[in-house]
Amino acid sequence: MRRLSLRIACLALTVLAVGGQGAAAGAAARIVSTSPSITEVLFALGLGDKVVGVSRFCRYPPRAAGLPKIGTFLQPDPELIARLRPDLVVVHAGPHEIARRLSSLGIRVATVDRGTLKSVYSSIRTIGASAGAAGRAEMLVADIEKGLDRVRAAVAGRSPRKVLIIVGRRSGTLSDLVAVGKGSYLSDIASMAGGTNVLADEGLPEYPRISMETVIRLAPDVIVDAGDMGDSSEALAQRRVEAEALWRTQARLPAVRNNGIHAVTSEAFVVPGPRVVEVAETFAEWLHGVRLR
Repeated sequence: MRRLSLRIACLALTVLAVGGQGAAAGAAARIVSTSPSITEVLFALGLGDKVVGVSRFCRYPPRAAGLPKIGTFLQPDPELIARLRPDLVVVHAGPHEIARRLSSLGIRVATVDRGTLKSVYSSIRTIGASAGAAGRAEMLVADIEKGLDRVRAAVAGRSPRKVLIIVGRRSGTLSDLVAVGKGSYLSDIASMAGGTNVLADEGLPEYPRISMETVIRLAPDVIVDAGDMGDSSEALAQRRVEAEALWRTQARLPAVRNNGIHAVTSEAFVVPGPRVVEVAETFAEWLHGVRLR
């Protein structure tokens, strides 16, 4: 359950608009990232050679995995960060006081907050401006917008398919299910790719907990399961096989009868950031059989 909670927190604490401790624009030579999504943005902006520290969960791109670790995205360690002598640290707004503590040490901090898919653009711009790469940030945003427009055009005019997205469950079972509600990153992408989130009701939380009885009642056409991912490529492949086999036991579900069960093997689904186009293209293929890659 601890890994499940961390994954949900990772989804909620996405890289987005600048918060209260904004960093002044200017080139940075030594940058510390405190979350996977921030790390992916920095590398996508061509700043990977300037990143000197990352969170314990930063595994993409592969080069990031070997960098010094500064704690988790929920609990970054200010002492470990300070030892790396950064001139810019990008953090998430959260229950911690890391921004205040680093600022008191004279370390420049950019604070990014949570939000939806649309805010990914502003997050890239914020990080780019803070690190002295505003021009590259604009080009990255333009590339992402172009890729997402291609996905929208590919599914235009098709009847939306009902989709359920699972981001948490008890390992090896279909219990303690945590799904994606309205306004979240994955819900927005599913809609863009020609889907209708079966849990997009206004009255539901962003990540509602549901039972199998609810899943059966909702009768989704497609189920995307990111609820039990491993920590290595081998574990990912094995968990995918196991997850899809679990869902196939539920023969009453339209998603099972129509071969619409898809277990996630890419962390791009749970780390909102520059790989959003990859996720949208995958959704378009799963929902409508449209192949864009």
